[in-house]
Amino acid sequence: MARHKTRQKHGMTKEQHLPSLKTPPTAEAQGNEILIDGEALTSNDVLAVARHNAPVALAPSAVELILAARAIVNIATEEGRKVYGVTTGFGHLSSVRIPQDQLVQLQHNLIRSHAAGVGEPLSIDITRAMMLLLAGSLARGNSGVRVEVVQQLLALLNQGITPIIPSRGSVGASGDLAPLAHLALVLIGEGEADYQGERLSGGEALLRAGLEPLHLQAKEGLALINGTHLMEAIAILALADARILVESAEVACAMSIEALMGSHVPLDPRIHRRRGQAGQQVTATRLRQLLHDSEIRQSHEHCPRVQDPYTLRCAPQVIGAVRDALDYCQQIFERELNAVTDNPLIFPEDGAILSGGNFHGQPLALALDTLAIAMTQLASFAERRVYNLMGPHEWDTNGAPLFLTPNPGLNSGFMIAQYAAAALVNEIKILAHPASIDSIPTSAGMEDFVSMGVTSAHKLLRLLELARQVIAIELLCAAQMLEFRLPLKPGAGVQIAYQNVRAYVAKLEEDRVLAPDIAALASALQEGIFAISMND
Repeated sequence: MARHKTRQKHGMTKEQHLPSLKTPPTAEAQGNEILIDGEALTSNDVLAVARHNAPVALAPSAVELILAARAIVNIATEEGRKVYGVTTGFGHLSSVRIPQDQLVQLQHNLIRSHAAGVGEPLSIDITRAMMLLLAGSLARGNSGVRVEVVQQLLALLNQGITPIIPSRGSVGASGDLAPLAHLALVLIGEGEADYQGERLSGGEALLRAGLEPLHLQAKEGLALINGTHLMEAIAILALADARILVESAEVACAMSIEALMGSHVPLDPRIHRRRGQAGQQVTATRLRQLLHDSEIRQSHEHCPRVQDPYTLRCAPQVIGAVRDALDYCQQIFERELNAVTDNPLIFPEDGAILSGGNFHGQPLALALDTLAIAMTQLASFAERRVYNLMGPHEWDTNGAPLFLTPNPGLNSGFMIAQYAAAALVNEIKILAHPASIDSIPTSAGMEDFVSMGVTSAHKLLRLLELARQVIAIELLCAAQMLEFRLPLKPGAGVQIAYQNVRAYVAKLEEDRVLAPDIAALASALQEGIFAISMND
């Protein structure tokens, strides 16, 4: 069976970010089959399964890997060897030996005791991504579970059974223990799940889908919860959304450059080659493409202004730095797509069972915080352009009015839209504070330094939502300013973006409620409508 890697667009619908209880996946899977073969998954695999309900299957090559590792665990238990989490307790209780006849109970007790999560449930796309990542990790042949465990995970994905997982409770160190325990409960017919839009007990959901509960064997409970799969799930989905937002922010920036009659000279490729930063050159190229064939530029070639504000003039340097940060995060997140992050690990080639710390979330936590900081800069940068669009525009010979309203005074125009952007950026800056620099020891000091990576991940999700609204406000205001440049046409890409804005929001002639306009554009941004690509 050939391995097929599905390539999906980064776009998504707004329904796919709602809590799991409100958006059950359809029973009929969409898209091409994703094969779990023990090799690395791709980001597009995760997006296809999480957001497009692509079906999944286990390859024969993965079955061989799983069986080989399971054989080592069976030998160890039969011989009564001391193996962490297999014949001993967990964490600070690892010195306690467990009798042979209690090894199965040990694994079930582990799942039940660790299911102590709190808060609103994870969204469907995050939960499905977690399930796929867990299955992919277990299928690499270093975890020692039976084939049935991986098959059960894939069956839940294909049948549209989504465990209801409280979002809070992981410190991101010994794996995402509490969230993964809630996931594992459904595998054994406990906990709660969403099935065809109905909240059911785990056992009832399995029954309706024609599945039997698992009876966990030695090592399996530990393998199910001792991983970074929640952090990684959010990381992959958030990175895809962040890339859409960066491309959209470049479009909004290009609109503002034209709206404010900014110079195109700072985009000259010679300037950016001389510095050599990769992201900077990409952004400069994108802006040149979007601004190509601009009548507005031709209209002010002899403008007395020598230099523009930094948010116009330094756009390639700032947005490009955000691009570079995303590339760093992508490297970290994609490495994790080939990882095995439970403990202990099984190495069938020499029969070794080794205890280590691959479950520690620090690599992901640092990258998630980096991504949050980068997106904060993107939003803050955009808000300053919104401020500039408000005026006053003493230099503007076309007489663009204060607050972008045709009748200032009687009308306030977009005055409070900029206030809203400022408020959003203030909250975004608070959310940018790194969670990964904190540590609260757990497990009686055994876990004496933890990553808090899931907190980093949850903050990032909220931050992206707010940043999307800031960019929506810039699109709204820049499109309005372009009305005052008529009959001059902006660059070809900016003209497309302007038309896209107008497909959602009408020109402001007199004061109206702006909240629906901002919401409509934020939704369009989420769907990738403004991630416009142009050719040189």
